[in-house]
Amino acid sequence: MVEIVGARELAKTYRLGNSEVQALRGVTLEVAGGEFVAFMGPSGSGKSTLLHLLGGLDRPSSGEVILDGQAISHLSDDDLTRLRRDKTGFVFQFFNLIPTLTVAENVGLPFLVAGRDPRSAENAAEIAAVLEWLELTGKERHRPDELSGGEQQRVALARALVMRPAVVFADEPTGNLDFTSGTEVLEHLFRSCVQREQTIVLVTHDAKAAAYADRVFFVQDGRILEEIVLGRREEHGAKPLIDRLAQLGL
Repeated sequence: MVEIVGARELAKTYRLGNSEVQALRGVTLEVAGGEFVAFMGPSGSGKSTLLHLLGGLDRPSSGEVILDGQAISHLSDDDLTRLRRDKTGFVFQFFNLIPTLTVAENVGLPFLVAGRDPRSAENAAEIAAVLEWLELTGKERHRPDELSGGEQQRVALARALVMRPAVVFADEPTGNLDFTSGTEVLEHLFRSCVQREQTIVLVTHDAKAAAYADRVFFVQDGRILEEIVLGRREEHGAKPLIDRLAQLGL
């Protein structure tokens, strides 16, 4: 296994007034390149904190994060920003699209951040290709408020994928969608893993979403309580995962 994302005794403590809250308590894990993994657990379990640390959006209180072979916890802010920009894409629950920009302009934002012109022939072709791949052709000039929730999340996914990052981090990407739209987003994440060979790290509280993963880490009280291996499957029914969770009393 070639590790692309990893944690070594990762801990995160937040100070709230005069007290401290331990969001993570010594998490260690490895994720292979091209793997689809899910962090599942109740609200407040630490799963989103873990994703933010692995993606370089926050820094741990102790321990180490490995991203694409680099120990990132002690990188400078500029170096960490560059690594995150070049190697990762992010999808969040509430889309985070800029309302005054068109679909194509929203998807092209990562090129602007990287100092590249999204209107150049090469980059415009990448934008058009990812929009076609996500079944959004014809929506290029629409603004977010002209789209359904599912379409907005697919635009957010297109933005995360357009620069072909090695790792896509998705934090509750179906949490604001109906069942049909959520399933479409999960299918696209799975396709990006299989067809584009991208690593997917998903956070969810929903067993139906977690069932798309090769492995599911159940997070509780800041620790990984259980690792459930589902394997790569074309059929993503949640029953095997739900049955295993029931066996474990989770």
